[in-house]
Amino acid sequence: MASAAPNTGLPLLYNQLEPVSSQQHGKLKVRGLQSLPGAANVHAIPLTVDEFSLAQRHYPIIFSAGEDPVPLALMGLNEGVNTFIDAEGQPIDRQTYLPAYLRRYPFLLARLNSEGDELSLCVDPTSGAVGDFEDGQPLFDGDQPSEATKAILQFCEQFEEAGQRTGLFMAELKKAGLLMDGEVAIQPEGAEQPFIYRGFQMVDEEKLRELRGDELRKMNQSGLLPLLFAHLFSLSQTREIFARQVEQGKGPAGVASPALQSAEA
Repeated sequence: MASAAPNTGLPLLYNQLEPVSSQQHGKLKVRGLQSLPGAANVHAIPLTVDEFSLAQRHYPIIFSAGEDPVPLALMGLNEGVNTFIDAEGQPIDRQTYLPAYLRRYPFLLARLNSEGDELSLCVDPTSGAVGDFEDGQPLFDGDQPSEATKAILQFCEQFEEAGQRTGLFMAELKKAGLLMDGEVAIQPEGAEQPFIYRGFQMVDEEKLRELRGDELRKMNQSGLLPLLFAHLFSLSQTREIFARQVEQGKGPAGVASPALQSAEA
């Protein structure tokens, strides 16, 4: 399933980064991306705690393996399989909630100076979202950011703030010792053995039940408890993801898609 969080030097999906500046981008325009081809082969997308209540309706929310786990929206049960985004990078169902991480691309806030704390708006120049287009919206009005750029910056700032809240949530989760190695077993009809998925972390329900009343009260008052339940409730979506993989012909060997089963019958 999911393994450790990506650690490639650049964030997931980003190929390059350059700061947005009036000198370099003063005459360029930005237009919305119609597809995200890079996401078609990504099975787990980073998620912030602000999104748990919406994401739980569509994706299993899990935590990456390793010492510094992060929340992930599971879009497929196997590496390279995304059941929500097609090969062209288009959402299969536009009514399904799309994680903010994907909606933020190709922009993000990054530190240009390792010694400072200031964040600068950056863009992936390989995305095709910024260029000398006839259509689109200007990035700058003279030497000042345009309204479009201000809106992008605001969204990225909100994402960073949500990321900080997510970091605090994960710190509390680790402090409480509630994470355990996860395992999901799915027994399709007609299969001799269940399919076992590991390589992620999840909340230990037994430990959660054993917490003292005062600890639970603090978690509830801090907003931590509802997030834990959102995560636990979301795990039931794992079977839905498995079914989507089978339906799309991306399921494990030996499990036929419904269309194939009908043909064989």
